Formats: sequence, C-alpha cells, structure tokens
Amino acid sequence: MNRTVRQWVRKAEGDFTSALREYRARKAPNHDSACFHAQQCVEKLMKAVLIDRRVVPARTHNLVDLHHMMRRVEPSWFWDERELNWLSRAAVTYRYPGNTATRRHATMAVGLCRRLRERLLGLL
Repeated sequence: MNRTVRQWVRKAEGDFTSALREYRARKAPNHDSACFHAQQCVEKLMKAVLIDRRVVPARTHNLVDLHHMMRRVEPSWFWDERELNWLSRAAVTYRYPGNTATRRHATMAVGLCRRLRERLLGLL
C-alpha cells in the first residue's frame, strides 16, 4: 500500500471513529453526524481502493458513481446500489435543516459502513 493510499485509509478510519462516537454517545448523540461520517468513511475507502488500482477517483461524494468506477477495475467488487444510494443521500439529507436522522437511521448507516469497511479494507 503506497503512502497516498495509507493517507486515505487513515482519514477513513477517522471518519469511522467519529461515526461510532456519535452513534454510541449516551448524552446528546448526534445521529446526523453519525450518518455523515459513515458515508465519508466508505467514500474514502472506495477512493483508496481506486488509487491502489492506479485509478484517479472522480471528484464525487456519490457512492454509486464510485461503485461503477470500482466495478471496472476490481472484478470481485459488487455491492447493492440501493444501499450505496441510501448512504449517499443520508450523508447529505441530515446535514441541513428540515430533516433529522433518528437512531434507526444512524443504526442503518453505521451498520452499512461497518460491512462496507470490512470488505473494502479486504481489497487493500
């Protein structure tokens, strides 16, 4: 793993830690933030895999777009696009007034992040 890939993984791990911290907080958990950081973790790990495969990742936060890029360079990669789309939307929807993530949303986002993280780190 080269230096750039390691840096992306380090940033992704920071987002994973932040997502877990907000999700697990007993006092005033920030479920919006848990959803955001869960998506950020996955996005950064997908970009790390692409860079590891010598592909410059698109400047996007859309996990479905990154998924399509990964499918071209990593034959073993597949994930349900509905889940990726949901996580992409959750990262944005709950960041602005008018929508607030519930514990259920955060549970879904963190759970999906955990599964994707494990799979993506396995590709590195």
